[in-house]
Amino acid sequence: MDTQKKVVVEVMYKANHCLPCFYMDKAVKEILPEYSDIVEYRRIDLQTAPGKKRFLELSVELFGEAGVYEFKRIAPIPSLFINGELFFDAIPPRHELEEGIDEVKNQRQILLEVIHEGEH
Repeated sequence: MDTQKKVVVEVMYKANHCLPCFYMDKAVKEILPEYSDIVEYRRIDLQTAPGKKRFLELSVELFGEAGVYEFKRIAPIPSLFINGELFFDAIPPRHELEEGIDEVKNQRQILLEVIHEGEH
Protein backbone atom coordinates (compact mmCIF):
# COMPACT_ATOMS: atom_id res chain seq x y z
CA MET A 1 0.00 0.00 0.00
CA ASP A 2 1.24 3.47 -0.88
CA THR A 3 2.52 5.48 2.13
CA GLN A 4 0.07 8.30 1.39
CA LYS A 5 -2.80 5.85 1.66
CA LYS A 6 -1.66 4.36 4.95
CA VAL A 7 -3.36 5.09 8.24
CA VAL A 8 -0.95 7.28 10.23
CA VAL A 9 -0.77 6.44 13.94
CA GLU A 10 1.13 8.93 16.11
CA VAL A 11 1.92 8.59 19.81
CA MET A 12 2.90 11.67 21.81
CA TYR A 13 5.97 10.43 23.68
CA LYS A 14 7.54 12.49 26.46
CA ALA A 15 10.47 10.27 27.48
CA ASN A 16 11.42 6.71 28.37
CA HIS A 17 10.90 7.44 32.08
CA CYS A 18 7.25 8.35 31.40
CA LEU A 19 5.61 4.96 31.99
CA PRO A 20 2.25 5.83 30.40
CA CYS A 21 4.15 6.98 27.28
CA PHE A 22 6.24 3.81 27.27
CA TYR A 23 3.16 1.56 27.53
CA MET A 24 1.19 3.53 24.92
CA ASP A 25 4.12 3.08 22.52
CA LYS A 26 4.32 -0.61 23.42
CA ALA A 27 0.58 -1.12 22.86
CA VAL A 28 0.87 0.21 19.31
CA LYS A 29 4.02 -1.75 18.54
CA GLU A 30 2.31 -4.98 19.63
CA ILE A 31 -0.34 -4.70 16.92
CA LEU A 32 1.90 -3.33 14.15
CA PRO A 33 2.78 -6.74 12.66
CA GLU A 34 -0.92 -7.31 11.90
CA TYR A 35 -1.32 -3.87 10.33
CA SER A 36 2.08 -3.31 8.71
CA ASP A 37 0.53 -3.07 5.24
CA ILE A 38 -1.91 -0.28 6.21
CA VAL A 39 -0.33 1.58 9.17
CA GLU A 40 2.53 4.02 9.28
CA TYR A 41 3.61 4.43 12.90
CA ARG A 42 5.27 7.58 14.20
CA ARG A 43 6.43 8.04 17.77
CA ILE A 44 6.42 11.80 18.33
CA ASP A 45 9.39 12.33 20.65
CA LEU A 46 8.82 15.57 22.52
CA GLN A 47 12.54 15.77 23.35
CA THR A 48 13.38 16.59 19.71
CA ALA A 49 12.70 19.74 17.67
CA PRO A 50 10.62 17.91 15.02
CA GLY A 51 8.65 16.19 17.80
CA LYS A 52 7.93 19.47 19.57
CA LYS A 53 6.82 21.03 16.28
CA ARG A 54 4.43 18.16 15.48
CA PHE A 55 3.09 18.20 19.05
CA LEU A 56 2.28 21.91 18.71
CA GLU A 57 0.65 21.35 15.31
CA LEU A 58 -1.63 18.66 16.74
CA SER A 59 -2.37 20.78 19.82
CA VAL A 60 -3.40 23.71 17.59
CA GLU A 61 -5.62 21.38 15.55
CA LEU A 62 -7.32 20.31 18.80
CA PHE A 63 -7.69 23.66 20.55
CA GLY A 64 -6.96 26.37 17.97
CA GLU A 65 -4.14 28.89 18.14
CA ALA A 66 -5.80 30.90 20.91
CA GLY A 67 -6.37 27.74 22.92
CA VAL A 68 -2.69 26.82 22.74
CA TYR A 69 -0.93 30.18 22.87
CA GLU A 70 -3.33 32.20 25.05
CA PHE A 71 -4.95 29.57 27.26
CA LYS A 72 -2.02 27.09 27.32
CA ARG A 73 -4.08 24.07 26.26
CA ILE A 74 -2.05 21.26 24.75
CA ALA A 75 -2.62 17.71 23.56
CA PRO A 76 -2.58 15.13 26.34
CA ILE A 77 0.63 13.23 27.06
CA PRO A 78 0.56 10.43 26.23
CA SER A 79 -2.03 10.48 23.52
CA LEU A 80 -2.63 8.63 20.31
CA PHE A 81 -3.68 10.31 17.08
CA ILE A 82 -4.90 8.51 13.99
CA ASN A 83 -4.60 10.57 10.80
CA GLY A 84 -4.24 13.73 12.88
CA GLU A 85 -7.35 13.08 14.99
CA LEU A 86 -7.11 12.46 18.74
CA PHE A 87 -8.36 8.91 19.32
CA PHE A 88 -7.00 8.05 22.75
CA ASP A 89 -5.77 10.12 25.69
CA ALA A 90 -5.00 7.02 27.74
CA ILE A 91 -3.50 3.64 26.89
CA PRO A 92 -6.18 1.84 24.87
CA PRO A 93 -7.02 -1.83 25.25
CA ARG A 94 -5.83 -3.77 22.23
CA HIS A 95 -9.32 -4.33 20.82
CA GLU A 96 -10.15 -0.60 20.99
CA LEU A 97 -6.92 0.32 19.22
CA GLU A 98 -7.63 -2.23 16.50
CA GLU A 99 -11.21 -0.93 16.18
CA GLY A 100 -9.93 2.64 15.82
CA ILE A 101 -7.52 1.71 13.05
CA ASP A 102 -10.15 -0.40 11.29
CA GLU A 103 -12.68 2.45 11.55
CA VAL A 104 -10.33 4.94 9.88
CA LYS A 105 -9.32 2.39 7.24
CA ASN A 106 -12.96 1.65 6.42
CA GLN A 107 -13.90 5.36 6.27
CA ARG A 108 -11.03 5.98 3.86
CA GLN A 109 -12.08 3.02 1.70
CA ILE A 110 -15.66 4.31 1.49
CA LEU A 111 -14.40 7.80 0.58
CA LEU A 112 -12.13 6.39 -2.14
CA GLU A 113 -15.04 4.39 -3.59
CA VAL A 114 -17.27 7.49 -3.67
CA ILE A 115 -14.53 9.51 -5.36
CA HIS A 116 -13.89 6.71 -7.86
CA GLU A 117 -17.62 6.47 -8.70
CA GLY A 118 -17.76 10.25 -9.21
CA GLU A 119 -14.97 10.04 -11.78
CA HIS A 120 -17.00 7.69 -13.99
